[in-house]
Amino acid sequence: MDGVPEIDLSDLGVLEDPLAAYGRAREQSPVARLIAPGFGTMWAVTRHADAKAMLADPRFRLSSASFMRPEVPEEYLVYMRTMQEMDGAEHLRLRRLVAPAFTPRRIAWFRSRIERIVDGLMDDLTADGSPVDLLADFARPLPIDVICELVGIPEADRAQWREYGAAVASGSGEKLAKAIPGIMEGAKQAIARRRQEPGPDLISDLIRVQEDDGDRLGDAELVTLVWQLVLAGQTPINLIVNAVATLLTHPDQLGALRADPALLPRAVEELTRWCGPQLLAIPRFPSEDVEVGGVPIPKGVPVTAAIGCANRDPRVYPDPDRLDLRRDPESSGHLAYAHGPHFCLGAPLARLETEVALGALLRRFPGLSLASPSARLPDPGTWRLASLPVTV
Repeated sequence: MDGVPEIDLSDLGVLEDPLAAYGRAREQSPVARLIAPGFGTMWAVTRHADAKAMLADPRFRLSSASFMRPEVPEEYLVYMRTMQEMDGAEHLRLRRLVAPAFTPRRIAWFRSRIERIVDGLMDDLTADGSPVDLLADFARPLPIDVICELVGIPEADRAQWREYGAAVASGSGEKLAKAIPGIMEGAKQAIARRRQEPGPDLISDLIRVQEDDGDRLGDAELVTLVWQLVLAGQTPINLIVNAVATLLTHPDQLGALRADPALLPRAVEELTRWCGPQLLAIPRFPSEDVEVGGVPIPKGVPVTAAIGCANRDPRVYPDPDRLDLRRDPESSGHLAYAHGPHFCLGAPLARLETEVALGALLRRFPGLSLASPSARLPDPGTWRLASLPVTV
């Protein structure tokens, strides 16, 4: 189509630097066509204002086709359709029931528990003084340990849940398919236990949640929510690692943060904008023929928001490719957690995990440095590292 750039997602240059490829497309057109050999074509909205509008437009719908589902035994299929796949009244009902458990105030109450988990992981990092892989030894176990605490998984079961978390973080394959039933069975047990013995955890909160009309979450919905939490809760893995690697290669910004620790919340937002892991949003499907930025898009074709390049749109951010930890996060609002009805409910938790982890690493290890260059995995949809060797 005239004027609409095409990006081959299998091209080596795109795999190595997708942000540059999407950025070039953004300056040519508000929409690009992404070509994935063997998977077909997907449309990508490249500019911040258009991407934000698309994510909030009810004509662009998430569905089961938006997700790559691993195969699971038939008895677990009832738990596979998460809130992300719902729209309209069905989605609103679940979100209203669940939202009180994810408010910033409720998550802030959880800070001390996250700090304890982070301290324990850092103790292990300093065991023998040799270089460590911050991805494998710190960032990867942190989110699943936090989820276990949040959900109320017993200490005796947490080693197994770490294996589940590693399988989910891998994204696909036989390990993931085997982990899902285990997560769901563990969720069932935790729910049954908390119905008998409520505690200061998410499941107990959700069991207590009840609207004025008497609506409440059923057990199947609670199990599904825990599974979704484990799935979505892996975001801080790559965000923390990307952020540390970025700070260590931007010594002026790292120095500013060390000199002014109060800058940390703002720094987390800027790092999320600048090196957030999700480059492409979950694809939506328009329910009718639509236009985005004046470009016609047919009904029923997959459409994504190119979050990574929208978050560096010069129409919104002055000098957008420059990392600036003092940048005002309220001036525009990045799209790393999406926008609209499907804005990530767990965003306050991801922000808090990242803030606590970065703050603790910088305080505990004033000499933190790269032990060897970090290598990015070739992936057009996610900015993630294969490892992050550091000296602590």
